Amino acid sequence: MARSGLAGAVRVARWADAALGPGRRNATSDGTATLSEATAEQAAADLGLTVAQVRADWDTARLAGLVEVHGDSARPGWRLRAWDRDDSAVLRGWVALFDAWSLACPEPEGHEPAAVAEVVSAMPQVLSFLQLSAGPVPVPQLLDLLEQRVTELRTERCEIPYGPQPEPRDPRTADDTPLAPLLDWALRALASVGALTYGDGQATLTPLGNWAVWVKLEQICVAAQSPAGNIEQSAEDMLRGCAQLRPNAARAEYRAWLAARPVGSAVTELLDAARGEDALLRGLAFEALRVVGAPAEPDVRAVVDEPALRPYALLWLAEHDGVDPEDAHEVLTREEATWLWVDTAAAVADHGEAPMLVRHLESAVQPTVPQLLDEVRAVGHPRTVQVLVALAAAHPDPALAKAVRRAAFQVHTGGS
Repeated sequence: MARSGLAGAVRVARWADAALGPGRRNATSDGTATLSEATAEQAAADLGLTVAQVRADWDTARLAGLVEVHGDSARPGWRLRAWDRDDSAVLRGWVALFDAWSLACPEPEGHEPAAVAEVVSAMPQVLSFLQLSAGPVPVPQLLDLLEQRVTELRTERCEIPYGPQPEPRDPRTADDTPLAPLLDWALRALASVGALTYGDGQATLTPLGNWAVWVKLEQICVAAQSPAGNIEQSAEDMLRGCAQLRPNAARAEYRAWLAARPVGSAVTELLDAARGEDALLRGLAFEALRVVGAPAEPDVRAVVDEPALRPYALLWLAEHDGVDPEDAHEVLTREEATWLWVDTAAAVADHGEAPMLVRHLESAVQPTVPQLLDEVRAVGHPRTVQVLVALAAAHPDPALAKAVRRAAFQVHTGGS
């Protein structure tokens, strides 16, 4: 259903990718994400559509994340790239459109903006009622529910302000706005994105709409069951809270944290945490990004050129492309693997115990300790000295510890 409903948007997005790719004409004319007249006419001629159909499909493609607009130009979104091979990309694209239902149809004129906002805020409860009803619901019943929810919203925000208040510029208030026309608009907009059918005085969720509402309710439940209580924390504090958890418990915490916020901002926050000085958080941030999955791909790919994140990003991308996690390290060069070894050693030195650091020696790609020390010095990791000093202090072999201490001194003084 999602593929069928978005077929027109995909067709226009692919046309734009082919006809308006790098070095060709821009898709948009004024930075507002609308197609220029000439571009819309060309697309209509090439695809055998009307200009109105092209514009409607273009708007749908934007809302579904099939195209991303940056200033006066547009580029394909990751969902368009993954469309043929990844069903989750299709479903996420449709859910993005579903979430943006209030933008899919122009809101009716002559209504207070506050009343429109209240109806948009109240519709999740209306949709939940439709989902629980599992069949057609008469519009008057939905209107009663909408009016109850809007009244609750107004009561929740009802506060007596201190001091003199300015006179309202418009004598009408949101409380005076009849909700029936706004409910009609909301149901038509939701029908236009394929979430429900609306006609003959009743509304029914489509199977796709039913699934989407169920997923939203499940996310709320997952978020409410944050096992370690880190759901309200920043990404950095959440990751610190997960540091002592077992892998399965940590993944449950990542899922709860992610369910409570938009995926785009969550990925940005995780990558910002990974850029910090704490190497442990860097590793945990990419574990959390593994829970995010495909939606994180563009952002992870964008940090490949950042030295501190490159090895982690390359491993993430390899696993995302289907490489066995045990073989993923083969995508790293020797230097990248050595840099990652030092970074992981820094995490162990900061948060682990001495025996763990000694065991970490065994994971190095170099066959001998002298080779490892030579290559560790060459990669220039900022924590090299501290890692070598900690390793020398932890290692039970006096001769090896002495060699490691000497290497640390050489890095510190810039000698050889």
